[in-house]
Amino acid sequence: MFPRGAARPVVAGADLEESPMAAKNVQTFTDANFDAEVIKSDKPVLVDFTATWCGPCRQLAPIVDAISDEYAGRVKVGKLDIDDNQTTAAKFRIRAVPTVLIFKGGQVVATQTGLAPKGTLAGLLDRTL
Repeated sequence: MFPRGAARPVVAGADLEESPMAAKNVQTFTDANFDAEVIKSDKPVLVDFTATWCGPCRQLAPIVDAISDEYAGRVKVGKLDIDDNQTTAAKFRIRAVPTVLIFKGGQVVATQTGLAPKGTLAGLLDRTL
């Protein structure tokens, strides 16, 4: 742990602004659009709760991108930055990142906390469809 008041360590590339939509089928969810885009969605929704400073989140990003392409048209996929959207993160009790929640009919139907292989996320989605 770092002493109280110490600066967070610099991680190479962590201060670079990442594209919020790394893949064409990945949406950006926010506190402002979460209800409309996720809760009221007529399709299942995979939400990747993430943070720019999180190494495992960056490792999960290409997996989420691939899932978004493979399930395009059947599942909505998006990311929510927990630092910029603390209200939604708190509402769903996100305590660690990455956390992936899958919603169907406005309800959480599956959860994956921590880095997971593509097959794990695909399996959660397949059980939801």
